[in-house]
Amino acid sequence: MNLHTKITLQSQEPKIDYNSELLLLGSCFAENIGEKFEYFKFKNKINPFGILFHPKAIETFLWMATQGEKYTDTDLFYINEQWHCFDAHSSLSNADQNVVLSNLNNALTATRENIKSATHIFITLGTAWVYRLKSLDMVVANCHKIPQREFEKELLSIDEINQCLQNCIHLVKGVNPSAEIVFTVSPVRHSKDGFVENNRSKSHLITSVHQIIHENKNLSYFPSYEIMMDELRDYRFYDLDMIHPSSLAIHYIWERFSEIWISEKTAQIMNRVEEIKKGMMHRPFNPKSEQYLLFLQKLEAKKYQLYKEYPHMIWG
Repeated sequence: MNLHTKITLQSQEPKIDYNSELLLLGSCFAENIGEKFEYFKFKNKINPFGILFHPKAIETFLWMATQGEKYTDTDLFYINEQWHCFDAHSSLSNADQNVVLSNLNNALTATRENIKSATHIFITLGTAWVYRLKSLDMVVANCHKIPQREFEKELLSIDEINQCLQNCIHLVKGVNPSAEIVFTVSPVRHSKDGFVENNRSKSHLITSVHQIIHENKNLSYFPSYEIMMDELRDYRFYDLDMIHPSSLAIHYIWERFSEIWISEKTAQIMNRVEEIKKGMMHRPFNPKSEQYLLFLQKLEAKKYQLYKEYPHMIWG
């Protein structure tokens, strides 16, 4: 008797290895997977503008980065004792206006270089619901706790999402034609929109992504949403808020991702990295014992060997 449904996954190329350069953009699930890459010491960048939930926010960010645009003080606003930008997450907000501008523009410059050298770019779509600021008639990436009466809530149509994604692809390919773009839809449910509304949103995103992939080359889809909904169909795989995937679920989805995107040779190096990570977390009974000092020497030798093979692996 089979009590578990499993999504069929096809092996993907080009495989990710320790020479790959990765850029992850979008919903908070991009950060979850990005943190896995970070843990295993891959060359990766995660959400330079913070979490971007919807396709239009990602499109705006890619436009600003690839076209060499810059933000000025007129693009910022002051509320709740901090300066903010409607195109970025509140993690980039600051009490000092100059700090915000510097961080925004430095992120744009760095991202353009990241896109140029990227082998894989991951775009995670979280929602098709957007908020339009009435006073400026613009869709924002983040409302920054401005009262909701200042916005109109809209559901992007499939055609609108298609156009956003086509624009994202064009912007990336204009800088780096060989980059592999991998789309995924976040399994995080946007319950504040309402559960029926969340399902409408996800269905628009999924339909659009598959239409775009069918029409373009060098595009892939990883079914993180489907794995969460069908393979992990149980609330024990959710965090305490019953909305976000638990750490166990994230680890499971990462393992499924690794099956098709990471080669066996790379997985062996990941094991060496994890061995060092666990060694660094070890807490001895006697820090001055000869046995522990020998353990530290061997650990440093393992770090140095990996550093010689992969100079980007800097150990703290």
